[in-house]
Amino acid sequence: MSSAAEQEAVRAGRAAEQGRPAAAVNGAERLPLWPGAPTPLGARFRVGPDGVAGTNFALWAGGAEGVELCLFDADGVERRVRLTELTHEIWHGFVPGVLPGRRYGYRVHGRWDPWTGGRWNPAKLLLDPYARAVDGEFRLPPEVYGHVRDWPDQHVADTVRDERDSAPYVPKGVVVHDDDDWSDDRRPKTPWADSVIYELHVRGFTKLHPGIPEELRGTYAGLAHPAAIEHLTRLGVTAVELLPVHQFAHEDHLLKRGLRNHWGYNSIGYFAPHAAYAASGTTGEQVGEFKRMVRALHAAGIEVILDVVYNHTAEAGEYGPTLSLKGIDNRGYYRLQSDARRYADYTGCGNTLHVVQPQVLRLITDSLRYWVTEMGVDGFRFDLAAALARSMHDVDMLSPFLAVIAQDPVLRRVKLIAEPWDVGSGGYQVGAFPPLWTEWNDRYRNAVRDFWRHALPDVREMGYRLSGSSDLYAWGGRRPYASVNYITAHDGFTLRDLVTYERKHNEANGEGNRDGSDDNRSWNCGAEGETDDEGIRALRRRQLRNLLTTLLLSTGVPMLVAGDEMGRTQRGNNNAYCQDNELGWVDWRLLDEPGWKALFDLTSRLIALRHRHPVLRRRAFFSGRPQAADGLRDLAWFTARGTEMTERDWYAPAATLGMYLSGRDIPGRDERGEPILDDSFLAVLHAGEGPVEFVLPGPPWAERYEVVVDTAREEQAEAPGAAHPAGTAITVPGRSVLLLRVY
Repeated sequence: MSSAAEQEAVRAGRAAEQGRPAAAVNGAERLPLWPGAPTPLGARFRVGPDGVAGTNFALWAGGAEGVELCLFDADGVERRVRLTELTHEIWHGFVPGVLPGRRYGYRVHGRWDPWTGGRWNPAKLLLDPYARAVDGEFRLPPEVYGHVRDWPDQHVADTVRDERDSAPYVPKGVVVHDDDDWSDDRRPKTPWADSVIYELHVRGFTKLHPGIPEELRGTYAGLAHPAAIEHLTRLGVTAVELLPVHQFAHEDHLLKRGLRNHWGYNSIGYFAPHAAYAASGTTGEQVGEFKRMVRALHAAGIEVILDVVYNHTAEAGEYGPTLSLKGIDNRGYYRLQSDARRYADYTGCGNTLHVVQPQVLRLITDSLRYWVTEMGVDGFRFDLAAALARSMHDVDMLSPFLAVIAQDPVLRRVKLIAEPWDVGSGGYQVGAFPPLWTEWNDRYRNAVRDFWRHALPDVREMGYRLSGSSDLYAWGGRRPYASVNYITAHDGFTLRDLVTYERKHNEANGEGNRDGSDDNRSWNCGAEGETDDEGIRALRRRQLRNLLTTLLLSTGVPMLVAGDEMGRTQRGNNNAYCQDNELGWVDWRLLDEPGWKALFDLTSRLIALRHRHPVLRRRAFFSGRPQAADGLRDLAWFTARGTEMTERDWYAPAATLGMYLSGRDIPGRDERGEPILDDSFLAVLHAGEGPVEFVLPGPPWAERYEVVVDTAREEQAEAPGAAHPAGTAITVPGRSVLLLRVY
């Protein structure tokens, strides 16, 4: 609609709203209401009959007996209108004169019967599940709960309905204007095999960055700032994976301790960018700010992947607050136990969305398509994805959710990453997701951590993980890039803490250090925590170089965590989900320290090396078989003696592993149909405490070798490095990696 036509429609809409008398019906003020349409769900500003502008509201509430739309003026005055149109369990209506920026919510009427799962309570103002912007903070006073939270007998408190109005204490949805044109945006469309993922937190990454204006720190605009993007491009990553940016709420137990949910794995609005990360405003402005951030990252060649939490919501279990879905249709949205008062909990967060239900599946897929088509994102990482793949009870790789994703013309084309487990029985599903999906590979994480702390009984596991985890993914047409290789993630120790602490130190969380994993597979190099011992400090920095070099030389898709490339620490906290402070933010002063700046430079150099050499980012699994008459293979493994490993060697205790990657045997062709040829490399990984003599294999493997990376060195030599004839026994220092180019 043109600007002039739009302005005329807006004037007509205001006239329509003001030109009708208001009347009280059941205590609610009557507003002008036209039938509207049942689709799309949510609040959509548009031009209605006779060129009148207004907003169409549509809400699925299958078991409800009635729905009131509640509109809020700028001064907070509430006006209600009862929706009378019901189409296929969707309540809908068009209200003329309701313009972008207007705040709204719903009150849903129905039977209060927790014993059968019915928790309708019209005293509670509910957030529209399809709200595309949210204004206001979630607080959790007793009024926000559908039941009487402070009932004397807590065993039955969830069965007693609370009649107090929650509207003053909950945020509202905001009507948003769809006025964006993405014609100037160019998605990077980085192939999976070429991807390097960088997991970051919008607020934590930008909050302390000295190059970002203070008013933009902690926001989408801050991440879009040239200073933030310059760090990403210097590092060389191809995608940012943003910790949850869907609107989320803080848990009650955190608020009582004066803390907040920092990570955001407590979603309540699957269409709305989290308002607290917006610098421009929260009455719809956050939507445009998020889109501008995506455009800026795309312009720099960086994709945007969202970490999404569709497995549960912030409404927790039967004793949790009533914020949205619980009050719209509790039985329709959540998995309930046979005792329908109770929730099935496969997530550890109190509830689980019932993805088998068509309306829940529609909510999730509508949300995913919205973020791709209207917000410009390039993919998703699904938190506890196994919970989404459950049919009625068991994880099922033919489940409705996975089937719908596989055939959806929008979603099957974007990057899909599974966290392939949940906390329920049979929930661990690493290697089981179907083609189209990649997976967080925790077996890679565990093997690499154990190797570098010298805790593996042999090197079999390490061989599989370095070469793409074919034992997990070489089926059904899957490729090595089905494995997202990582050593650290937001959940757990930072890379620096992994070599600094053997025990978690989560006292700041206020949970008696009981939270967080006890299985860290870490090694503190001889002292718990920070130390002035320069020998230990140097060893820790070397271990960081070893870990990062291993990650970036491995076949698969590497994922880094923001700050690991420059020694970020959480002081031993391995569960900093509630630390919205310096503990949870990236400390950019580290780049001013020579040792940590050198770590950044090495990481950047390794990523650049990976981008230059297709042998390090293969699109097909290694065969391990001779490809030519000379007996050279695409992948070969060597002992420190310079001999190929036998089956006996794989089962023997060892601290040293040589991996030969042939650049002349890369399957596939380039864009012009030509064979893909590259340099060949030998990587020597030595986790032993002392040095080892390693004999460099002779022909047909090589005539000579040139050192490219030596993690025993704090500062890396500029290429070309030291050269060694084949057959030479070279000394590999204790706990180090040598990468050599083959000639």
